[in-house]
Amino acid sequence: MDVGWKGCRGLRTRAVPPRVPRVPACLLLVVLSAFPVAPAASQVFPSEQGPVRVVTVAKGLEHPWGLAFLPDGRMLVTERPGRLRIAAADGALSEPVAGVPEVYETGQGGLLDVALDPSFAQNRLVYLSYAEADGPVAGTAVCRGRLVEVAGAPAPGRARLEDVQVIFRQRPKVSGPNHWGSRLVFAPDGTLFVTLGERYQRDRAQRRDETLGKLVRINPDGSIPADNPFVDAKDGTLPEIWSLGHRNMQGATLHPRTKVLWTHEHGARGGDEINVPEAGRNYGWPIITYGRDYSMLPIGEGTSKPGLEQPIHYWDPSIAPSGMAFYTGGKFPTWQGDLFVGALAGQLLVRLELDGTKVTHEERLLEDLGERIRDVRDGPDGSLWLLTDAPDGRILRLEPAR
Repeated sequence: MDVGWKGCRGLRTRAVPPRVPRVPACLLLVVLSAFPVAPAASQVFPSEQGPVRVVTVAKGLEHPWGLAFLPDGRMLVTERPGRLRIAAADGALSEPVAGVPEVYETGQGGLLDVALDPSFAQNRLVYLSYAEADGPVAGTAVCRGRLVEVAGAPAPGRARLEDVQVIFRQRPKVSGPNHWGSRLVFAPDGTLFVTLGERYQRDRAQRRDETLGKLVRINPDGSIPADNPFVDAKDGTLPEIWSLGHRNMQGATLHPRTKVLWTHEHGARGGDEINVPEAGRNYGWPIITYGRDYSMLPIGEGTSKPGLEQPIHYWDPSIAPSGMAFYTGGKFPTWQGDLFVGALAGQLLVRLELDGTKVTHEERLLEDLGERIRDVRDGPDGSLWLLTDAPDGRILRLEPAR
């Protein structure tokens, strides 16, 4: 019932101790409504397998983008404006890690993904992807540096990156604020996959002498693996290219059993897709797509063409996917082996059941959370972890609601 000021006079109030003034109930409601309510430490949401609790582990992050777990259970988290922080298990955030390269923060660009070297316990190497400018043009770059923490500092500790070197630069750099990619995934053989956007210049995703709209595979030092599909190409195809014809890949993860890379990418108006990129294959953008231009005009030549690969799954309308992980933990036994995809425009978390590479069922979770989901990670504690894309972004942990 909507109670206005005139209705206050007729409302009864509960007896209060002496010398404490009575406050009409409607006036109390008005006063309380003037103050913002802090977000709950946890919220419960429904799922097909039972209620799920979403716990806020940390907040106050400015557009967090990528998350990586340290061996001791702490987390490295990037903020798009150019900060790298260490988050403790209780949510305490460090001061920004020193030594992070200058990033080009514009549009969708800035400091993006973070990954640990497979031998991090021995070499302490951290890899970052970010938007890098060169005058009026820019592109996605990848650097690595050694994480050094001050001995005896309280958790999560003061830290810096030392011996930072750029190991990859997208070529060519172009103007524009959008479509940078970019996820970092180490393969079991130690090589590094880097997903790249076509920088909103769609036709260049088909050019083989550029890395716009490509998935590239490099060694940890930036050199080219000898078994890359185009390493001996005579037609000018760049040797770092693994696959081509991609739009803007913002999700990548290894299948927990096959250890094969899975990726997803943004479509235009519709046509977001999941792929399992094979060496040397062309995934079609912008020749084929299940989306349409933002003007509603068709793009390319349709949805299929001989010699071009089909996605294993696509969304129309678009959910704007970002972040992706297979769940392997023990807290949700019925979710083991399922694929989880965050959604920005869709503001939800998608759970996909699979039979091999075929999607057999889709469930949409956390639709009432009202958050853009930027990253999804399978945590070492058996939980599922998320980043929310907001000026006051959060690290979230999903666990069963007991």
